[in-house]
Amino acid sequence: MAGTIEVLVPGGQANPGPPLGPELGPTPVDVQAVVQEINDQTEAFDGTEVPVTVDYDDDGSFEIDVGVPPTAALVKDEAGFETGSGEPQKDFVADLSVEQVKKIAEQKHPDLLAYDTKNAAKEVVGTCASMGVTIEGDDAREFKEKVDDGEYDDALAA
Repeated sequence: MAGTIEVLVPGGQANPGPPLGPELGPTPVDVQAVVQEINDQTEAFDGTEVPVTVDYDDDGSFEIDVGVPPTAALVKDEAGFETGSGEPQKDFVADLSVEQVKKIAEQKHPDLLAYDTKNAAKEVVGTCASMGVTIEGDDAREFKEKVDDGEYDDALAA
């Protein structure tokens, strides 16, 4: 590979302008083809910032590797809020269902250290705790204890 470009783009909404255009302009690749490929691969993340790596060769060929957005971005997108709480132990900004936590855990699983969905969900819940997000009406720490006690084993089964 002749070079590598790493950028954050909104899922399914990349365009030839910054940050992609200025990075790709001096390379031998077809900028529009790269943008289209990125949008095709990131459309599931609809607007959420997604890390993308573009590897290109001198002949104009390229490969795109799409990462997974940060857990906090997925939580905000799923729960529908802009910023986390300034006091996450007191002021709660949103509430997620177990199904929503499972969905985020499944999206993030390739990037997490967890072996299964249950443990991936516990990592997501940790992020929720620091953002002021409750799960099923419970403080994230209380929810994690219930998960540890096996209360949500069926709901979080892979």
